[in-house]
Amino acid sequence: MLGTLAKWLRLFGFDTFYANAEMDDDELLEMAEKENRVLITRDKELIIRAKKKNIQIVEMTSIDLDEQLSVILKNVDVDEKTVLSRCSLCDTILNEIKRDDVKNKVPEKVFRNNDRFWFCSKCDKIYWRGSHYDKIQSKINKIKS
Repeated sequence: MLGTLAKWLRLFGFDTFYANAEMDDDELLEMAEKENRVLITRDKELIIRAKKKNIQIVEMTSIDLDEQLSVILKNVDVDEKTVLSRCSLCDTILNEIKRDDVKNKVPEKVFRNNDRFWFCSKCDKIYWRGSHYDKIQSKINKIKS
């Protein structure tokens, strides 16, 4: 339902769990309660049930990503040190990896133009601060202003 939003929250550095289709509402509510998570949803029934359990909730009404991010970021600051600190696919915290260790694992141009790289120990994806980093910073600034 909010997969793109989840990806962007991870890019911003927020610990973001995205429920898969097999997870039912009871499991989701239990997890939110146990892990003290904020539940972000458009599901009206889930909102009612979460409120009854006093689970913190953000009700999403928009399908526009910038509007969704604005709803989240109006109450929470993005720590620039955590931007791009999590895997956008699985939420694992990224680890820095030696430049020489990625030489044949990233495009040659990327290797030439970057000094620092990070990897996800869970899904083996390699990250670097390319043009996407500037786009993320621009999106944060646009939404915050």
